Amino acid sequence: MKSDELADHLFTAVLGTFDVLAVHIGSTFGLYDLLAEPRTSAEAAAAAGMAERYCREWLEQQTVAGLIEVDDPALPAHERRYTLPAEHVPVLCDRDSLSYFTPFARIVAAAAVQLPALLEAYRTGGGVGWHQYGEVMRAGQADANRPLFLHVLGSDWLPALPEAHAALTAGGRVADIGCGDGWSAIGMALAYPAAEVDGFDLDPASIEAARAHAANYGLGDRVRFHHADVAELADAGRYDLVTAFECVHDMPDPVGVLRAARTLARPGGTVLVMDERVPETFSGPGDPVEQLMYGMSLLICLPDGLSHPGSAGTGTVMRPGTLRRYARDAGFAEVEVLDIEHDLFRLYRLHP
Repeated sequence: MKSDELADHLFTAVLGTFDVLAVHIGSTFGLYDLLAEPRTSAEAAAAAGMAERYCREWLEQQTVAGLIEVDDPALPAHERRYTLPAEHVPVLCDRDSLSYFTPFARIVAAAAVQLPALLEAYRTGGGVGWHQYGEVMRAGQADANRPLFLHVLGSDWLPALPEAHAALTAGGRVADIGCGDGWSAIGMALAYPAAEVDGFDLDPASIEAARAHAANYGLGDRVRFHHADVAELADAGRYDLVTAFECVHDMPDPVGVLRAARTLARPGGTVLVMDERVPETFSGPGDPVEQLMYGMSLLICLPDGLSHPGSAGTGTVMRPGTLRRYARDAGFAEVEVLDIEHDLFRLYRLHP
């Protein structure tokens, strides 16, 4: 890349960073929802609980960036009315939309807050634990995958696994490892009304949120969440399906967790892992997905993993060969890449 091309590339990245952080500000104050109807800066500020001068600057920035619209830019600043275009609602407001982007803005903002701690970790080789990133990060990560788990996992992905699909339809049991805020477990329970799901996570805040979400969906009798280390469970052979959605790369002991998954699955049961769709090998300049995953790894996943003593330090960019090695060391005979297409994720079935 020539110097002027690199400068243009970085300048575009700076603009994108400002846009993403501004989206986080707007989302925090609920401004996108409020702009479903035209509002002046004073009206929007009052409704959002925001200082008018800051709200006015945000509205103008969002208009210049093309995210919202203004009725007449020639009017005096206090008289202009701003609106969110209907076609932008799925991206900025609709939590059920597969295009919903706002959670990613929260993730970036929460990571940026931790830059001093990250710099110290980079110096010492230490880490920044998941709990240090706080509620904004936790909720952002959960909401980013929520539409996928509620609307795709049970309707498209699990039916592609005939044994698991049949077992859950008949009232089988699921162990969801690294369940986070519970949306994967809830999505499976909604798709299979006779199934029972146990979610496991080491983060107490995630378990508390997951229980609240399940209660809101009326699933407390079939979906249970446990603050527990699956490697210490004594539930061998109890589950028809054992899942680990976008979490193996974060775990300090991925082999131990996969070994526990193999133990939890009953004979003939299914072990399913979802992780990042990165290329098989490192080859220099990469596509946008690989760039995204390296960014997530630098700021979030690798520091989280290395916050635990003796961590494998996998990072977000867990290539298929790495998972195969972990699975083999955990006692699995084969790792099958499922024929399921998704821009960001790859699904694996682990065979004993």
